[in-house]
Amino acid sequence: MQDPSRSRAAHQSAEPFVRWSRPESERAGSALLVVLHGLGADENDLFGIVPELPEKFTVASVRAPLALDYGGFSWFPVTPQLAADPHEVRSSVEGLQRWVASQREQFASTSLLGFSMGMAMATSLLRIEPEAYACTVGLSGFAIDPGESPLAGVFDDDAVTAVRPKVFWGRDQHDPMIDPQMIAYTRSWASDRVQLTEQLYTGVGHGISPREVRDVSEFLGAAVG
Repeated sequence: MQDPSRSRAAHQSAEPFVRWSRPESERAGSALLVVLHGLGADENDLFGIVPELPEKFTVASVRAPLALDYGGFSWFPVTPQLAADPHEVRSSVEGLQRWVASQREQFASTSLLGFSMGMAMATSLLRIEPEAYACTVGLSGFAIDPGESPLAGVFDDDAVTAVRPKVFWGRDQHDPMIDPQMIAYTRSWASDRVQLTEQLYTGVGHGISPREVRDVSEFLGAAVG
C-alpha cells in the first residue's frame, strides 16, 4: 500500500509534465486553457480536440501526478469503489493550483477544461480562486462534495457565488461511470453559484461526442474575449 505521507509530498513538490499546443516563444499574451484528463488517461488523451478549439487558446494539457499499475495516471489515489482520501484530494488540488498560478502571468486569461476526474479537479480549482478563471468546462464529470472533510476549509463557495463564473457542463444523462448522487450534488452546487450552460448528449456514455466538442468550442469562443 502506498504511504499517504509520501504521496502527499509528491503532490506538493513535483512539477507536472505538460503537453503544450504552442512553443514557449509563442505563448505570451494568448489565452491559457488548462486541460485535465480523467482517471487512467494522460496528457495526450484530450489533445485530439485542440485543433477544434479557437485559435486564441494556448492549451496546457497536464499529466496527473500518480502513475497507475495498469497504465495511465490519476490525480489522487482511489479505491476500487472510486472512494478517495480527502487529504490526498486536497494535496493534489493545492499542488495543481500552485502550478497554474505560476503560469498565469504571461497569459491574457486562464480557463479550465476537465474530463471526468479532471472535471472534479477543474471545479475544485475554481472553488478556491473563482476570480482567476475566465471560464470552466466540465465534461462527463462532477464537482466534489466536501462534506465535513478537510476540503470544506479550502473551497470558498461564497466567493464563487459572488463572482458567478461561466461554467459549461456536458454529459450523457446515462453515463455509466458517474454516480447519480454525484450528478445531483454537482447540479445543486452549480445552480445557485455559477452561470451554468448544461448540455446533454445521447449515446455518448462516458465520452465526448463531435457535437459536444463543437459546443465547447463555441462556449470558449464566446466566454473568453
